Amino acid sequence: MITKKNNKLHQNRPEPIITDIDVITYKRGINPEIAVDDLIDGYYVLILDSYSSGLEILNKLKKRFNNNKNQSFKEQREARSVFREISHRLLLVVNNNKLAVKNAPEIGWFKILYPEFNEFLLPFTQVQGLNSSWQWYKKGISIPNLDKKIHPYFGTYFPTRFEHIELFDDWLKLYKGEKKLAIDIGIGSGVLSFLMLKYDFEKIVGTDLNPNAIIGLSKNPNSKIDLIHGNLFANCNLKTELIVFNPPWLPASHNLDEIDKAIYYDENLFNHFFDEAKKYLKPNGKIVILFSNLAEITNISKNHPIKDELSKNKRFEKELFIQKKVSKSSNKTRRNQNWRATEMVELWVLKFI
Repeated sequence: MITKKNNKLHQNRPEPIITDIDVITYKRGINPEIAVDDLIDGYYVLILDSYSSGLEILNKLKKRFNNNKNQSFKEQREARSVFREISHRLLLVVNNNKLAVKNAPEIGWFKILYPEFNEFLLPFTQVQGLNSSWQWYKKGISIPNLDKKIHPYFGTYFPTRFEHIELFDDWLKLYKGEKKLAIDIGIGSGVLSFLMLKYDFEKIVGTDLNPNAIIGLSKNPNSKIDLIHGNLFANCNLKTELIVFNPPWLPASHNLDEIDKAIYYDENLFNHFFDEAKKYLKPNGKIVILFSNLAEITNISKNHPIKDELSKNKRFEKELFIQKKVSKSSNKTRRNQNWRATEMVELWVLKFI
């Protein structure tokens, strides 16, 4: 079931370029290094011939930003931000729901997300994101401890690491509380809700500020999951015995777009969450939060928002805290990820004081 206020949701999508802009055209025979120089100098470069030309230019651009192993987590994040800004000036034409270059992938999102446009421009990197998303959506993604694949809608968060999912599954096996109703804050692609259904919860209310999460899950509705579009508890007017929250793990250092909000949190998020949780939690209910020490061990932040809540306010107390070590990073990654040696995912269970 979806609440009535979700019936007119506008889905998020990469913003199409439909106004006239000055571009430098590129086709095979031109030195790709020249195109890279043009991008860095602030010009838009439009690929006219083949999809592979865009890949070649992006690879050349990445080499200019080739992070060495000695860069800190913060330095790597800053470099990726600059690369993202520059690479967004490399463009492709979308015409009649297809890319107007040779050997381009078929991407079904064009028809779904841009039904009102016959022709427009998109940054090459955003096209890559749409292509990857379309493959995930069509083929589905296997999640540990779930007996079904998920099919994440475009722009919807889904886990790519699974230690926190395994931690939550282990906790659910031992959960002895009521299972009449749970609220899943930031339901995303629905993984936590599907896990709770596996353990016989009767009803789940899933909220999400991202309309694409609500739209995506509504494509394959489940009678035991009610979906509400809105921030945090979205004024759901319910009292529950269990609130589940898998918030972003890193504090924001830049303006956030919709997908970023699943990865980075603003300074007010946790205080608002805990303040609202008081109104929706039954006296004997519990809050389960999945988190990580990533911001602490990478020196992004000295503050841990859950520890801060418990030490500074008298609203909740810790009932349980368990951790799980994350797996080692792939040997293929070029990034310095030495922090993985000390990174831990966390499961917190809180209750009223």
